[in-house]
Amino acid sequence: MIKHIGEADFPSQHGNFRIHSFVDSKDREHIALVSNHSTLNGGEVPVRIHSKCLTGDTLASLRCDCRNQLEIALGYIGKNGGILIYLDQEGRGIGLPNKIKCYSLQDSGLDTVEANLELGFGEDLRTYEAAAQILNYFGVTNVALLTNNPEKIKELESHKIKVGKRIPIITSSNDHNCKYLQTKKEKLNHLL
Repeated sequence: MIKHIGEADFPSQHGNFRIHSFVDSKDREHIALVSNHSTLNGGEVPVRIHSKCLTGDTLASLRCDCRNQLEIALGYIGKNGGILIYLDQEGRGIGLPNKIKCYSLQDSGLDTVEANLELGFGEDLRTYEAAAQILNYFGVTNVALLTNNPEKIKELESHKIKVGKRIPIITSSNDHNCKYLQTKKEKLNHLL
């Protein structure tokens, strides 16, 4: 289902990585950054599964904590070894145009879950099967997962990836993302 396309050296401000590109059966493009400090055989490999967030990761939106989580994870993996998997599933899986529609609904008072439901979507359409397949490509079956999302743990384990421990990603809130973070905690059961 997942196809490895290519790889290259990837120096960054967080350390030196090897970048790998993948395409899944739906033509979604995913990447994996493998730290040059990594030992992928044996023991728990630090792993962050990060879903694409153009508005947060690239444009530095204050409406979410995605960029902060990404920076923390890259710093941790760059220092300690591991893999960052970046999945092409924008806006909790509803895509960028619908995410912007959700922003508009949030501007009128709905939270992120209510906005998704108002547009006819589920609370969160993301899946982590591609991440499990990428980990299988690297021969990784035991991870220390950098996450606050218990669904990632459940889904990885359903694909025979053992999550030996969870490493929380603690970010600070701001005036623009307080409601967003509260909704993640109360309605999506994130461990914040």
